[in-house]
Amino acid sequence: MALSVLAIVVGLAVLTYASDQFVVGAARVARNLRLSPILIGAVVIGFGTSAPEMLVSGIAGVQGSLDIGVGNIIGSNVANLSLVLGVAALVTPIVVRSTVLKREAPIALGATVLFAIVVQGGLAGGEAVILTVALVIGLGLIILGARGGDDTISAEVDEFLTDEARTGREVVRTLLGLAFTLGAAQILVDAARNIASELGLAEGFVGLTIVAIGTSLPELATAVQAARKGETDLIVGNLLGSNLFNAGAVGAVAGFLGPGMLDDPNLTGLAVYLMVGIAVLATVFMVTGRRVARPEGAALLVLYLGAIPFLA
Repeated sequence: MALSVLAIVVGLAVLTYASDQFVVGAARVARNLRLSPILIGAVVIGFGTSAPEMLVSGIAGVQGSLDIGVGNIIGSNVANLSLVLGVAALVTPIVVRSTVLKREAPIALGATVLFAIVVQGGLAGGEAVILTVALVIGLGLIILGARGGDDTISAEVDEFLTDEARTGREVVRTLLGLAFTLGAAQILVDAARNIASELGLAEGFVGLTIVAIGTSLPELATAVQAARKGETDLIVGNLLGSNLFNAGAVGAVAGFLGPGMLDDPNLTGLAVYLMVGIAVLATVFMVTGRRVARPEGAALLVLYLGAIPFLA
């Protein structure tokens, strides 16, 4: 048991650092190849920041632990808009850009609802295709909207492209980041399965909690740091983008690599209801006053902490 806990800690630490290096390297390679900032932000960085969830859920599916993979997706989406957004809002009210309300919020909410629907029968090739098509449509709408002069994506790209670097060096950074992220994801999945077995917990619950919270830690650290500095403009957009990729890309990967039914009834019941409910509630908070105030952040956090025991 102690070794499994240690493996979780080490796996999460390596996963966080390696995935960050992967994103930085991939974004810089894309820039050196003269891709537009819109494509780099919406596609390269979007996929890169979801790499931890994608690899963890993909590996879990391949190893026959689809419950961990789906639990990770649902749990990450829940944590993003309750734990992460709630804690950040307690630090300082989170301003929501009008472009986020018009574009990212409805697309992310739609992807969340779609995932909740298609996962009811488990995940397989058909569901994976549906999620892939939805992701492509969502990204297309975001890219088309950004071409109208919105600077949100450009500002996000600037965070990753502060330094000039040679393409060869960044290719090495990208490949090493991907390799270590893959290795850390494998360690995390194995440790999660061991903990579930030793404690007699459902794998879905472990995915919803330990694994999901772990893969959401980078978002939490980034959001809190930005909130402390008063730089809250990109927090909500980043969280909504993460949820879009989790529901679309990560869900599709899990369906393609580990098709099957889900053993934990919570994953198609209370957990997805919680995921959709928090997404709707967070969206309502964003729309009213175009900010997430401290009382609203507290409500999201209390809802998250109060619901976790019922998912066991």
